[in-house]
Amino acid sequence: MMSPQVEIQLIAAVTAAACSLVGTFLVLRRMAMMSDAISHSILLGIVVAFLAVGDLASPWLVLGAAVTGVLTVALVETLHRTRLVKEDAAIGLVFPALFSLGVILLARHAGAVHLDTDVVLLGELAFAPFDRFAPGGTDLGPRSLWMAGGVLLLDAAALALFFKELKLATFDAGLAATLGFAPALIHYGLMSLVSVTAVASFDAVGLVLVVALMVGPPAAAHLLTDRLPRLLGLAVLMGAASAVGGYWLARWLDVSIAGAMAATVGFVFLLALLLAPQRGLVAAARRRATQRLEFALAMLAIHVAQHECGPDAGDECRADRVHLHLHWEPDFSEAVLRAAEQRRLLRREDGLVRLDEAGRDLARGALTR
Repeated sequence: MMSPQVEIQLIAAVTAAACSLVGTFLVLRRMAMMSDAISHSILLGIVVAFLAVGDLASPWLVLGAAVTGVLTVALVETLHRTRLVKEDAAIGLVFPALFSLGVILLARHAGAVHLDTDVVLLGELAFAPFDRFAPGGTDLGPRSLWMAGGVLLLDAAALALFFKELKLATFDAGLAATLGFAPALIHYGLMSLVSVTAVASFDAVGLVLVVALMVGPPAAAHLLTDRLPRLLGLAVLMGAASAVGGYWLARWLDVSIAGAMAATVGFVFLLALLLAPQRGLVAAARRRATQRLEFALAMLAIHVAQHECGPDAGDECRADRVHLHLHWEPDFSEAVLRAAEQRRLLRREDGLVRLDEAGRDLARGALTR
């Protein structure tokens, strides 16, 4: 038997992996907020199914949640197709209505049950190891771990079986329809997977963390790669790492485990946003600085070449006056001159700027583009 600490981390990591798998396709389809809508609106299906069967462990709760998730998508798309409401507004109209109805039913008819709004929103991973799965009296581990593992296997199997169809419908729905792949059916199948994943996760980690795990790791991974298999793998790894790291952050700060995990997801995304090799903000800033320098070097070479900076040249070629003619700041002008000297584009002699052959080639090339 594992320690509760290990079990909590396993539950969180497996849940994060399941959420990240389906969340990747939501991010790629630009439907990230649909995860928020589905994760909240499935509460209505869970409550209705519980009121019907009276058993929190019944599989009918999962079915009710899946139906409500698909209903949410259908209502959002129906409103959007009217062209009177944009998609983001339709999401903002549908899911609060369904979620609020679920909260009302929960408060009125199931207030004494372990299904309450705090658990739904924030979950309670610290108590998950105490809810054991023990068929025939044999303890097989936490019920949440089995549920999360089952959903992870379901998601992985569905994505593996329909990977080609999902990929095509995600990136080119028109071509998928032409080839007979039924993108609408694929779409609603994906939304059903999202619903099932959310309901399997909400009791342990809460809906807030479900949304964070469905959006954060895939969005961070998308900053690092465009290849779909690698994107899925990175999203799963980032989600699991964020879950485990969030657990230890919660222990260190003595705060909510789900809250710390969601914060860790945000931190991981921030790191990717800043440091991604191609799309990160640091890389983009470097590219802009490089482009600015390259343009400035070309402008300097053209300026010096046009004024034939020989012995009788005017102050257009004086190193300490170039910035006035090019409308640059003195510090920037000096930095450009130093860079040009390092590249052997020009040299400074007797206070004048004179082009070398490489500088003349640069000026000619810039003028003939």
